[in-house]
Amino acid sequence: MRAVFLDQDGTIGGTGGGVHPEDFSMYDFAPTAIKSLNEMGVKVFLFTNQTRVGRGFFTEEELLVGFKRMDDELANHSVFLDGIYYCPHKPDDGCECQKPNIGLLLKAKEMHNLKLEECYVVGDTGGSDMLAADRAGAKKVLVKTGWGVGSLTTYRDQWQEVEPDYIAADLVDAVNWILNDLKE
Repeated sequence: MRAVFLDQDGTIGGTGGGVHPEDFSMYDFAPTAIKSLNEMGVKVFLFTNQTRVGRGFFTEEELLVGFKRMDDELANHSVFLDGIYYCPHKPDDGCECQKPNIGLLLKAKEMHNLKLEECYVVGDTGGSDMLAADRAGAKKVLVKTGWGVGSLTTYRDQWQEVEPDYIAADLVDAVNWILNDLKE
């Protein structure tokens, strides 16, 4: 089973940095891009670090309300996510789920019988999203939205040993590349 894992902040919406769930909004093009994957029968998962829960900026309950609001907005466009995987821990908690660790990907793999080497990770952060994809053996797609440009320039040293399989302008470009790659 193949799947696409989408980072939240900076990939499907937001600015790249963690924001309060009440303040998060998707990019206008995100539902259309996700719908293209839904229509092709590709599983789509949100996978996101939400360290602001662990650091006390907002509660896990507030985060879940934000995810529900996003699900409802997607449903208004006849779009859906097959699952949401998130890490609520502080950066120094040493958990296995916080990207660039691959605990979230392994959990989805087990729950959905995935072959991670046939999956795609789309994110805006090289030091977490691209490293997690590389460690899991998944294909790596970096978007230039959010912190993507900074990941390719200012912060490239944090993940210099990893090359993305594709650098996309945004989620629409990333999904188009993935759909073409799946046809090969």
